[in-house]
Amino acid sequence: MTIEVRVPQLPESVADATLVAWHKQPGDAVSRDENLVDLETDKVVLEVPAPAAGVIKELKVQNGATVTSGQVLALLEEGAVAAAPSKAAEARTEAAAKSATQEAPAAARSAGSDKLAPSVRRLVEEHKLDAGSIPGSGRDGRITKGDVLAHMAPKEAGVSPAGAAAAAQVAGIAASGSAAIAGRVERRVPMTRLRARVAERLVQAQSTAAMLTTFNEVDLKAVNELRAKYKERFEKQYGARLGFMSFFVKACVEALRRFPVVNASVDGNDIVYHEYYDVGVAVSTDRGLVVPVLRDADAMTFGEIEKSVVAYATRAREGSLTLDEITGGTFTITNGGVFGSLLSTPILNMPQSAILGMHKIQERPVVVDGEVAVRPMMYLALSYDHRIIDGRDSVQFLVAVKEALEDPARLLLQV
Repeated sequence: MTIEVRVPQLPESVADATLVAWHKQPGDAVSRDENLVDLETDKVVLEVPAPAAGVIKELKVQNGATVTSGQVLALLEEGAVAAAPSKAAEARTEAAAKSATQEAPAAARSAGSDKLAPSVRRLVEEHKLDAGSIPGSGRDGRITKGDVLAHMAPKEAGVSPAGAAAAAQVAGIAASGSAAIAGRVERRVPMTRLRARVAERLVQAQSTAAMLTTFNEVDLKAVNELRAKYKERFEKQYGARLGFMSFFVKACVEALRRFPVVNASVDGNDIVYHEYYDVGVAVSTDRGLVVPVLRDADAMTFGEIEKSVVAYATRAREGSLTLDEITGGTFTITNGGVFGSLLSTPILNMPQSAILGMHKIQERPVVVDGEVAVRPMMYLALSYDHRIIDGRDSVQFLVAVKEALEDPARLLLQV
């Protein structure tokens, strides 16, 4: 029985998807629920599982194509078994491999001729030369015009090998400019749908919001001492390392309680105040930036936050986050410090009205109680939408985050 493998129903906000890569080819055996192909939308990567066990009969769509909900991707022969290669087929395969090995040098010479500079190719074709027999002295072993002339010189009457070498040297100098230009390579690669969507939203944020950034710095000595004191017990109990993100999420939640406008968003001429705390944590991946959301972060424990952040980061890089996990959110935290950033101005994650930027922890001399001390310091940046958040609220919010981190007992007492 032949079964059609179709594009699953895409989310309402997603019009189409791009077929990224087939994991199976015609003739391959598959088991039920085995991933056949990856589809990339502007938000997540979807896996299309096999509806039944059998053999792939035909692929209807190739890599890179745009597909829509319900479109047929492939035909699957249910219950079929992939045929084992016969001895004759194995013999043919072995012979073909042996022939390919013997013909590899010739193929390399043919492929190499396609990389010749126009002037060099013209010389080779006019004199019917074998490009593979000409040693190249250019960049990455490329053949220059001088190399071709040197190869031809001994064949011409009245020219000694020494004279040919000298002529080749002069010709090589003259051709070096064109050879260098020939070695300048450019690659044009289309943006992933996710990166294109991120770019669109960032431009939207800059063109829509009245975005400003305020800065402060925080002394993380107390947080470091707590982490050092309880890290082993914490990891044993929760199965996750006690990092910095849980402290920052908790500090931000307490600050959002005090300054609810920072947790709000703009909808037309209205201000929408969110009476819940869904905190997004920005994660960088090869495909682009994604922001999985910690739902009801105020009700989560430190252990739950750390485990969720690690799980989200892993799944984000694997491309297995669901749409629900990266939509919504009332406030975002981004950590450029993991890449060494000392200071930055993060861009709003629309339609949110504020985003906190964490940065690199660096030991610096600071004045504490009238004396100079070396402390682990981090710059904090809060970008906010000045349409609804005044400078006073943004500064006081950042001060509240700073105070909670410098005295972590505040997080427990919520003061």
